[in-house]
Amino acid sequence: MKHYPGARNRLASAIAVALGIAPGMHALAQSEEPTAPPPPANTVLEEVVVTGVRASIQRAMDQKRDAAGVMDAISAQDLGVFPDTNLAESLQRITGVSISRERGEGAEVTVRGFGPEFNLVTLNGRQMPTQSGINRSFDFANIAAEGVSGVQVFKTGKADMPTGGIGSTINIQTARPLEAPGPRATVALRAVHDTSTEEGDSITPEISGILSNTFADDRLGVALSFSSQERDSGVQTGRVDGWRSFPGSVNNDWGSGIGTQEWGGIPVNGQENRPGDDDIYSVPQVIGYELAEFNRERINGQLTLQWQATDSVRATVDYTYAQHEFTRTFSNMSGWFNFGGQESSWTDGPVASPRVYTEVGVANDLAMGAGLDGEEETMDSLGLNLIWDVTDRLSLEFDYHDSTAELQPNSRFGNSSVLGLASYTRTSTTGIFGADLPILDVALSGPLDANDMIVAGSVFTQEVAEMNIEQAKFAGTFDFNEMSSINFGVQVTEVDNRSAESTVQRDTWGGVTQPGDIADLMNPASMAGAFDAISGGSDPRRDSDYFTFSLADVAARTEDLQASGAVDVAPIPDLGDCGTGFCPSSNYSVDRRTREEALAAFVHYHLAFDLFDRPANFHAGIRYEETDVSSQALVPTYSGLDWVGGNEFVAIAAVDENGNQIRDFTDLDGSYDNTLPNIDFDIELIQDLVMRLSWSKTMTRPNYQDIQGGFTIDTLLRVDGGTGRVGNPELLPFESNNFDFSLEWYYGDSSYISAGYFRKDVENFIGESIQENQAVPFDLPHPAFGPLYDQAVAATGTSDSGVNYGYIINNFGDQPGVDAANGVISGVAGRDPNATFDVTVPVNFEESVIDGWELAWQHALGDTGFGWIVNATFADGDTRHNDLNLTQQFVLPGLSDSANFIGYYDKNGIQVRIAYNWRDAYLSGLGQPNVGVGPTYVDEYGQWDASAFYEWGDNWIVFLEAVNFTNETVKVFGRDEDQVLQAVQTGERYNFGVRWKY
Repeated sequence: MKHYPGARNRLASAIAVALGIAPGMHALAQSEEPTAPPPPANTVLEEVVVTGVRASIQRAMDQKRDAAGVMDAISAQDLGVFPDTNLAESLQRITGVSISRERGEGAEVTVRGFGPEFNLVTLNGRQMPTQSGINRSFDFANIAAEGVSGVQVFKTGKADMPTGGIGSTINIQTARPLEAPGPRATVALRAVHDTSTEEGDSITPEISGILSNTFADDRLGVALSFSSQERDSGVQTGRVDGWRSFPGSVNNDWGSGIGTQEWGGIPVNGQENRPGDDDIYSVPQVIGYELAEFNRERINGQLTLQWQATDSVRATVDYTYAQHEFTRTFSNMSGWFNFGGQESSWTDGPVASPRVYTEVGVANDLAMGAGLDGEEETMDSLGLNLIWDVTDRLSLEFDYHDSTAELQPNSRFGNSSVLGLASYTRTSTTGIFGADLPILDVALSGPLDANDMIVAGSVFTQEVAEMNIEQAKFAGTFDFNEMSSINFGVQVTEVDNRSAESTVQRDTWGGVTQPGDIADLMNPASMAGAFDAISGGSDPRRDSDYFTFSLADVAARTEDLQASGAVDVAPIPDLGDCGTGFCPSSNYSVDRRTREEALAAFVHYHLAFDLFDRPANFHAGIRYEETDVSSQALVPTYSGLDWVGGNEFVAIAAVDENGNQIRDFTDLDGSYDNTLPNIDFDIELIQDLVMRLSWSKTMTRPNYQDIQGGFTIDTLLRVDGGTGRVGNPELLPFESNNFDFSLEWYYGDSSYISAGYFRKDVENFIGESIQENQAVPFDLPHPAFGPLYDQAVAATGTSDSGVNYGYIINNFGDQPGVDAANGVISGVAGRDPNATFDVTVPVNFEESVIDGWELAWQHALGDTGFGWIVNATFADGDTRHNDLNLTQQFVLPGLSDSANFIGYYDKNGIQVRIAYNWRDAYLSGLGQPNVGVGPTYVDEYGQWDASAFYEWGDNWIVFLEAVNFTNETVKVFGRDEDQVLQAVQTGERYNFGVRWKY
């Protein structure tokens, strides 16, 4: 294929970038910078080699300028030297990208207000699997940054890219040996000091490296990257587990006839500044504190083999492996409110929050808990890429990969666990609010005593998930002439996703052991000083004394007491694999399996031309895709209905010979097709000033929980039928019409200013619909639908179910299904019609508009070595949550403004970089612990990071990195900022290391 000079070659680079071309593409597709016209004869050239930070941002800027559509990029400073130790932490520096953090480390990304499930992640252009199980979000913590050469964020759609990203398509690029011939190597050793851990090692090791070489006159290449990391960290969390919200007219003055009485409401009298009838007020359900310790180990590796078989044929085989496992131990203490004996003072409405909330004279427990659990996540990907330059105008490509991601428990106590203890000595409980940390102040009937502690309830959850993606693409590029070309191809994708879980829950929260049974296993402890970086953490009123204990030891003691008969075994259907109730179960109660088969065809045309004597580019593409969905889910089955009294009808579980409930898979299918066009136009209005216009249509598929094939019912029915839920594989994907306009001024080798407007019109958001009086697969005869009930109504003259129940028991004891002695009336097949159900089904029904502005300024101060990057995103939408409305609402979580500042110095072997990332408050979702409904907001957050590198000789670099060095904390709240849900402290992290390169 020819190499055209100037704008022609930049055009070809743009095509390659738009394609996200897989590894091994010929030199034209891999070109990152325009090829200049040859110099005049006898010209003396002075070569200027730019390296380090400045080289990284210059390469990223060149990709942005030459791209078709709107794209931003990050490039490694050097082979194996990415700007951050975590990909998500680097991505947050890109305009329009925000991240969420887990355990103080970047995890998932939000782009232009669309959360992680709306962003597709590819590796060298290939769609990557996730191990979430129920949604499509990708956790960037699984991929080490050391083996990554660059990341591209495509914000507009392209016909030749895999589908799935309304927010963006994020392409991770890895090193290819034939792109950089010759021997190259980088090995780094790093010591990590995480200040948040109290029990783990204060310093943990990391080693990483990348080795690359070419042979046989640079026709054979091999590259190996590896990374092994270990980190101990701690997370301290103060929390309120749910805020119950009410109209101001609601109270708990039962029988007073004043207003409306509900459990959780506050009395009319005796409250300071009680909210008015037109206000909304919220009361806390639980206040508690938790100290958690994490151990994380991550192993990444990639092996790449390349063969330039002929001048026109190149083959690439690569294998990528990632393993991320962590274990968690934690201890906590909490106080539960029972909504009696209330004394409170309130902020002003219309959303009123308690300043102080107290319950006096309500005997209750002071709860303490411990957990020991963990997860292991693995991902592996095997890929093959073949490129054949058939002629100097026609190039063909075949790309195939088979990739799998899995999630498994990493503890004998499952993925998630908690064992609770209780001391029934609490006489009053006070919650104090106003600072970031909620204050729990309790009064006890006596000193905190280990002999008062008894074993209460426990929960052990086991989850497994696996996603496998097989994807094959045949594509080609044909150059009509120096000005125009066309890309075309077909792609076949098969995605198999499975998620399964089981829960062993002992609801013995009132206690099962006797005082003193576990006293010797208690360790006195204090949480004083645990929240020193959080506002309110030093409040002397906060209760800090509690007991820590080993979950394993207390569980073993209780099992011994159960075996001796001193303690009753909890009456639960599944006692777990251990048979005692103190472990998870591999008998999964939920098992979802979905297969998606997609066939896509695409064509993409590109024309380079002059408009009013200015260079311009026009791109037009269209992608047509058909998707077939097959979904199965394991659901409990039922054999009949029993009328047990009044208006209570119970579905009877179908059981096997061992008395275990039978579960069967049910199947549902669906299909849809999508036509996704895109048009991109850019023109250099004046020298280095680029105007860009883009319109595209993109899609994101529904999450797996919504399309599950299972039909589940609530086991308690009423006289008119029951309620249930079913997935909907016929759901249409989210579709977005995207419009972008931007101006970009590239006024220096590493400097530019850009301003862009974006708008996304999204349809097919998913909500819930209730389908009334639907039949269900179980064929359950309903005793109130049959002739006995009709006769009872005729005889009693009333439709009161309680009266008619009694009439049937007293008068039809000799009829089939009527057990008068035990007061049970069973439905009889052939006599009684089957029960009908009001079925909740996910449906497409909502639309939304998101728009905003992106501003960026990147500047290098000449040859001084100094420079900066500043950017900001302002996003808005029509799906904001109305905090004065207590009903469930449709919202788009994650929408927020964001900004970044990066200052750097890169000269004379010294590199220094300081970065500040800020994200405004945003709605993270709907639903709160214990109460179900209610918004969850994350408060605005800003974090400072810094790094410094010193080149020692030609081959060595010494570096120091500081993450969150100002020890910022995270706050999560409900309808009002005073309604704290979580206050989280993760501490600072420092890395010191040395890197050798060749």
